Amino acid sequence: MSTTQATVTEAQSYPMTELGPHASKDAEASPVEETPADADVVQSEAATPMLKLVVAGYSFFCAGVNDGTLGPLIPYIISSFGIGTGEIAIIYGTTFLGWLLAAVTNPFLAAYLTLGQLLGAGSVLQLAAHLLRPRGPLPLFCAAFLPQSLGMAYQDAHSNAFVGGLRNVPHRWLGFIHACYALGCFVGPLLATAVATSAPGDGDGEDAWRRVYFVLIGICVLNVAGVAVAFRDSLWRRPHHHRNNNDGGGQRKRGRAAMRGTARLLRSKTLWLLSLFYFLTLGANFTAGGWVVEFLTAVRGGDLAAAGYVPTGFYGGMLAGRLLLAEPTFRWGEQRMLLLYSVLCVALQLVFWLQPDVVGSAVALSFIGFFSGPFFATGMSVASKLFPREDQPAALGFIFVLAQAGGAIFPSVTGLIATSAGVAVLQPIVLGLYVAGGISWWLVPKVPQRSD
Repeated sequence: MSTTQATVTEAQSYPMTELGPHASKDAEASPVEETPADADVVQSEAATPMLKLVVAGYSFFCAGVNDGTLGPLIPYIISSFGIGTGEIAIIYGTTFLGWLLAAVTNPFLAAYLTLGQLLGAGSVLQLAAHLLRPRGPLPLFCAAFLPQSLGMAYQDAHSNAFVGGLRNVPHRWLGFIHACYALGCFVGPLLATAVATSAPGDGDGEDAWRRVYFVLIGICVLNVAGVAVAFRDSLWRRPHHHRNNNDGGGQRKRGRAAMRGTARLLRSKTLWLLSLFYFLTLGANFTAGGWVVEFLTAVRGGDLAAAGYVPTGFYGGMLAGRLLLAEPTFRWGEQRMLLLYSVLCVALQLVFWLQPDVVGSAVALSFIGFFSGPFFATGMSVASKLFPREDQPAALGFIFVLAQAGGAIFPSVTGLIATSAGVAVLQPIVLGLYVAGGISWWLVPKVPQRSD
């Protein structure tokens, strides 16, 4: 398949996304015919769009900081609000609802909004969520996680699809943006623990942890500004099919084509196996990183101030794995290596579970992060080879949203079970998720030899 066809396919998902040279001449590649009115929005990006890549990476960094701060804050949230682990499950449940809402609305928004508008909406929703968190009662605090996850779904899913559609070594740029997420997760526990354990400025020790969200507000302001600058070419303009008053037939064709493509994808066994792999493995990572501090303090008797830094080792290992294992994984076979990493994660999880030493547990968790680091970017790379180019944006977006849903629902389920069984239930749940994830990856079809 030619580069021209691939770039036109990207334009079908984002009505004003950058198109390659001569894209408007390839009329048969798109169900919506290009018109002269669109000439002013068609751009050629022969060179790698570095500013857009930096902003896409920063959006993943913001998501990582958000996810990385929650785990160390859970003991403080429980103490401050006077609640149990069951109520903490509400936070993860609300997050899951946000990802579920994104899965339902995303295909329709992608058909009618530009890339810049989708990314802008996602960044603004995340900023709004953080503005609700520093003050207010528990219901408002929990409710803020819905717009957070919804905004994250819109921005990160479309940033992921945008980077995956680049011409120049997209698998390396995918590795870059997902390493940015791991960097955010690495910074998050450091930030949360340092702020939560510092002397409170208002004299209220219980609520010192809330000041973490003032820092996240600043981070999200930069995120909104970055999108406004880097993607301004498609942020402030109306999609071409809305500028043409006689384009009702084109919109209907676009809608029908999107529905047919979605129905075809939902019948794909490969789509569901890949989604299941991500659903389970991200569920394992988020459950381990989110509940490890509470586990080490409640079950292993660790010191809260010291245990709060343990997730940093986990996410630091993930960052190192995404940076150091990307090329070896690509060279020695992506599917084979991810299966090996899954086996190693299962073995290390057993070490974490069966030995009682806090330091040993922290080291084992760091190595789990290291070997699970390549999962996301490598899995997306494999998925891009298993689906036709015209199906890749929808397929990768669906897989991404289902993955994040798993990262929300399993920590929630863990919290509910821990209400009656105790936080020690964390270990068998995480172990089972890694085993099931490895089995689902083993069942994914082999990548065929392709000439395009």
